[in-house]
Amino acid sequence: MDNHLYDYSAIVDRPAVQWPDGKRVAFYVGLNIEHYQVDKPSTSIFGGTAGLQPDPLNYGWRDYGLRVGIWRMIAALDKHGIRASAIINSDVCSRYPEVIKAGMERDWAWVAHGQDNSTFQSGMSREDETAYLENVVSTIEAHTGSTPKGWLGPALTETSNTPEVLAELGLSYVLDWCSDDQPFDLNVAGMMSVPYSIEVNDVTLFSGRNLSGEDFLQIVKDQYEQLSKDAVDSGRVMALCLHPFIINQPFRHKYLELALDFIAAQPDVWMTTSDDIAAHYRTANPRLLAAESAQAPGSAG
Repeated sequence: MDNHLYDYSAIVDRPAVQWPDGKRVAFYVGLNIEHYQVDKPSTSIFGGTAGLQPDPLNYGWRDYGLRVGIWRMIAALDKHGIRASAIINSDVCSRYPEVIKAGMERDWAWVAHGQDNSTFQSGMSREDETAYLENVVSTIEAHTGSTPKGWLGPALTETSNTPEVLAELGLSYVLDWCSDDQPFDLNVAGMMSVPYSIEVNDVTLFSGRNLSGEDFLQIVKDQYEQLSKDAVDSGRVMALCLHPFIINQPFRHKYLELALDFIAAQPDVWMTTSDDIAAHYRTANPRLLAAESAQAPGSAG
């Protein structure tokens, strides 16, 4: 089966992407704020107990993030005035209201991330998925006062209908397809992909590869340096994808602070959010503008 969601495009053959003020690298922090069900296997640090109900070892490890780690994260972001792209499960809204309040006070961008991180849409009918996504989006809107513009699936999962259903609900971009260093159009009217990273991601680096804090810091530097070099003629996106139960463990947290210190010191970096990257790209992309005009009330067709 071929991928019909988007077309092949060589980055060297595209019109140049220009970021505000001539910046080369659009940088955002993808802050994953997640709720896990206590009786379902999910992201684990030790697979030997992942199937137990309950699983204190792995559930407690994940639960550290919103009890403790998130507050270290907030302090680090505040230091540099960074607005998070808050990638949230809708269940977070009612279960962790203190976190939602802190994000609203800081004007975070809210990115929908499913109901919880133990539930995937795979196998849902279009009708069931539509109802599910309507509930996710409306819940986030009711608690934050903001309708999400972007989507990241739990564990980056989708069905073949997901982007189209999201577009019908008013969302304009997905983060699930980690196939590029620039935004690109999807073959769904009004919908695009914004770069996320499964590589520069603390789950992969620490839980998957058992790297050190020093390794993380060097990877962030190396990622930026190559993207900045590539962006001489056309801008790039750098996503730093984080989970407070991993990167904000006490022995790792200082390396996050050092990484943010480094990025914030670079004169060619646009410190932004995934929402603003999508919005800027949309205004400069005639194809997306035409698609949105065609969908507007009262438009022909």
